[in-house]
Formats: sequence, C-alpha cells, structure tokens
Amino acid sequence: MLPYLVAGIVIVGLPTIYAAVRFREYRKFLAGAFFVSSGMQFYFCLAKIPIPLMWTNAIQSPELSGVRGTIHFALFLICLYFGWFFRRNRRTD
Repeated sequence: MLPYLVAGIVIVGLPTIYAAVRFREYRKFLAGAFFVSSGMQFYFCLAKIPIPLMWTNAIQSPELSGVRGTIHFALFLICLYFGWFFRRNRRTD
C-alpha cells in the first residue's frame, strides 16, 4: 500500500505545489478548501465519528481526524497569508 500512496502523492502533489507556488488565485482556492477540510476533520474528531476508507477495510480513527484537521488548518493559514495578504515586490528598472 505504501508504494501506491507515495506514487499518488508524487503524481497529484507535485503539480499542485507547482500551481500553488506559481498562481496566486490557486492559493486563494486552496485556502478555502483547507478551511472547509479542517472544519470537517475537527467535527469528525469531536463527534468521535470513525471514517471508513473507500475500497478498503481500513477505518480512519477520530484521533487521526484531529491530527489531519490540525495540519489542514496550518495549511489554510499558510495559503491564506500567501494568497490574500502577501504582495511580492516587483522591481521595474
């Protein structure tokens, strides 16, 4: 399972990181997506709802939902800052 997860992260993650670094509007979109995702993950944690993973017999524990919610909230703050508030100074000579 681990090789499939690593391959998925590389195939999906690298283009996402490229687009997030290159395009400001994409960072704005990611800020909203991470905010919603962190809220859902915190809800699952607080309500103690286990999440079954599709096409497997594995179940995500509520504790893992809390960890994922924390990570997604940190990513929300980063994307919020760099998408909405940070302005790159461009020099025109």
